[in-house]
Amino acid sequence: MNTTSIVIIAVLASAVIVAIVVAIWLAATRRRTKELRSKFGPEYNRMARAEGDAAKAESMLLEREKRVKKLDIKPLTTQQRNEFADDWERAQAEFVDDPSVAVVHADALVQEVMKVRGYPVVDFEQRVADVSVDHPAVAQNYRLAHDIAERHEREEVGMEKLREAMLHYRALFADLLHDGGLQPVRQVRPEERERVRRVA
Repeated sequence: MNTTSIVIIAVLASAVIVAIVVAIWLAATRRRTKELRSKFGPEYNRMARAEGDAAKAESMLLEREKRVKKLDIKPLTTQQRNEFADDWERAQAEFVDDPSVAVVHADALVQEVMKVRGYPVVDFEQRVADVSVDHPAVAQNYRLAHDIAERHEREEVGMEKLREAMLHYRALFADLLHDGGLQPVRQVRPEERERVRRVA
């Protein structure tokens, strides 16, 4: 075999190896994208739109997962769940007489549940990023509710907006009470979830 044949064989072998490596990398990238889309759902889409780059969004979501794994997130005890559910019912009842105060209490109650579960609660953006790892379906509910509550601090928002905020908080609250495959103590009714989905 002459030198030219050896060079041609070496180049072809290298090309085949590069093609195999690229194919493996593409398959791994597609699998990671599929897994992240499946896990984060609407949060994945929101991040990809916000960043304008799916790869950057995926990198940020992976960083969130790493951060949350380091936290000591713990389930609520049955007693804690029942107490929080009772607190929520009081906040809901309060809505009839004073919707503004009820929304403030709902926000504080969500933060308290997060704190007891082990989520850091100092900064809103960090809270919603952390909660999106284990509760991605309702992370947008949290953003929408918080946005309405903040707007209401600056200007008067209508009763319907305050009601929407309560529904959004309730969806998140019920999901936070969810523990280890068990249903939430007081589950959000399907028609309420559907209404929240339409609003979002």
